[in-house]
Amino acid sequence: MDWSTDPADAAAHFARRLAVETDVSDVHAALETGDPGFVLLDSRSREAWDQGRVPGAVHLPGRELADRAEAELDRSVPVVTYCWGPGCNGATRAALVLAGLGYRVREMIGGFEYWAREGLPVATADGLTRPDVDPLTAPRAVSCGC
Repeated sequence: MDWSTDPADAAAHFARRLAVETDVSDVHAALETGDPGFVLLDSRSREAWDQGRVPGAVHLPGRELADRAEAELDRSVPVVTYCWGPGCNGATRAALVLAGLGYRVREMIGGFEYWAREGLPVATADGLTRPDVDPLTAPRAVSCGC
């Protein structure tokens, strides 16, 4: 393993990531204020959306984003994208499309998978549920304390 990366280069890299990423816990905390300062965008398919979603999210499938963003999103409001989870890059692709269209955007790392695994509210046609916290992904208090 090569450990020759200059600490300043590493710091710049990690600062850049933090400028374009956010996490499930921070998104939840912002949504809880009632005025998060962003639109949360679910870029998954209709079928995935119907199975469960983050309450308050806007549904705009990634495959339709370039055609529908202008009509459905206010360019003056930042957007946070999410897709299924860490094994999917749909939120990254959606964020790239939006950035290319001139939107201020971040990606919610962990996606819907970690939203649900951390026991946060999930919306469906039947209403809101709160899944059990997965002890392998989140401590009992929802926040990892970082």
